[in-house]
Amino acid sequence: MPHLSPIQLEPKLDCRLWGGSALAAFAGLTDAPPNLAEIWLVYEHNHVIGGPHEGATLKDLVGLYGPALVGTRSFERWGEDFPLLAKFIDAAADLSVQVHPDDDYAHSVEAATGFHGKTEAWHILQAAQGAAVIHGFRTPTNREQFAEAVARGAALETLRYVPVAAGDTIFVPAGTMHAINAGVMLFEIQEKSDLTYRVYDYDRRDAQGQKRDLHIDQALAVTNFDSPAPAKLAPQPLAPGRSLLVECPYFVMERWELRERTPLATDEATFEIVAVIGGATDLTWRDGSLHLPRGHAVVLPASLGAYQFVPAPEVTFLRCYVS
Repeated sequence: MPHLSPIQLEPKLDCRLWGGSALAAFAGLTDAPPNLAEIWLVYEHNHVIGGPHEGATLKDLVGLYGPALVGTRSFERWGEDFPLLAKFIDAAADLSVQVHPDDDYAHSVEAATGFHGKTEAWHILQAAQGAAVIHGFRTPTNREQFAEAVARGAALETLRYVPVAAGDTIFVPAGTMHAINAGVMLFEIQEKSDLTYRVYDYDRRDAQGQKRDLHIDQALAVTNFDSPAPAKLAPQPLAPGRSLLVECPYFVMERWELRERTPLATDEATFEIVAVIGGATDLTWRDGSLHLPRGHAVVLPASLGAYQFVPAPEVTFLRCYVS
């Protein structure tokens, strides 16, 4: 198995009606477009920056190197597919109320898209006073009752609002009705998917004066109407400065806080995604180094082997990998 070096990707900047300006400042972008809503840090169609594969996509590299990049565990399950998507989201206004399908629905009804279902998790980076997210229903309901509420414009009355603060972690399994509300900036790790079924969008119109599409029938088909699980997950300490935030069948997310040089090594079973959310660090390995300031991310191939973080002078990052 070849030993691959860390992979830097050109992020995809995504502008939406509800985007703002906070992400540009957070990630140190000097020429960000207006209404910047999302930065897709790691996605299979992002292009490589630097190195012998500059300009290729992450998907191209998975095709070339297979398990040496994604790891044996990921390759056995997903083959030549980079299965996760990592992004920052800034909600300057409320996002639409929406739901995502599970794998079974995505792979059958939406097979032509090439997407998986969408289970996701959010780590809150900034939250205005009184900020909240929508996560599931206030009380158990059913398809007919919710369809009736949507039809009479009362969908919001059925939903559970969860106050959030910086440092909170929210788990959103596929089938959970949800929304990120105004005043929240977060990091999201998810299955590779952009399948979103909107049920309510505040009657907003785009720059052409058109309302965005709603997807009521699809949403009703994939929603879990039972009592939702707790939205917030308590961090589980793993070691000094290291906590487990989320572990599910699709991904693991950890939070690391380092103030001294820390040697580590990759596991041949999985790649790693490292996203810096505070401070900065130098990442060094056998024949190279890379500076990672806040707002930047890197993919560590499964075959990388030994590497180390050298905080400058301290760093906080999220580490995600395949479970």
